[in-house]
Amino acid sequence: MSRIGKSPIAIPAGVTVTINGDTVTVKGKLGELTQEITDGISIKEEEGVLVLDRPSESKAHKAKHGLYRALINNMIEGVSNGWTKQLELVGVGYRASNQGNVLDLAIGFSHNIILDIAPEVKVETVSDKGKNPIVKLTSFDKQLVGQVAAKIRSFRAPEPYKGKGIKFVGEELRRKAGKSA
Repeated sequence: MSRIGKSPIAIPAGVTVTINGDTVTVKGKLGELTQEITDGISIKEEEGVLVLDRPSESKAHKAKHGLYRALINNMIEGVSNGWTKQLELVGVGYRASNQGNVLDLAIGFSHNIILDIAPEVKVETVSDKGKNPIVKLTSFDKQLVGQVAAKIRSFRAPEPYKGKGIKFVGEELRRKAGKSA
């Protein structure tokens, strides 16, 4: 069996899981998420624990077994604790500010980039003197946080020589040596 797929998912207090046919709905203090389960993967709730089963040992069923277990676990984790991504702006004159869910980035272009962010994602910018600006994204939906973070990073991905650009906090960049005389 799949090492990920066969492990049960514990349901914490304050989270309700509703299984309606092929649809799983998870509701918690931070929000509500829904996932449709296809390809014959079955899900059962037993004594506060979710267990997923697959119909056969085919490669496709094995892959979907682990996938849906991970997605449901991420949903439960999200509605109970939430997910956070932090982006760091590395470069002289790079700035970030926000007004509600509108993010304003000054990252070396002739104009500022203004990005409307989904209402499910909370944005916070931190600008301390002498440190690089940081953009914090928080939501109960892991996929949405990752997608918004990737979109912001795509405006100015870090370059390999000086490391300028937008990177995730804690990300190790692969650096290259410059010209040698």
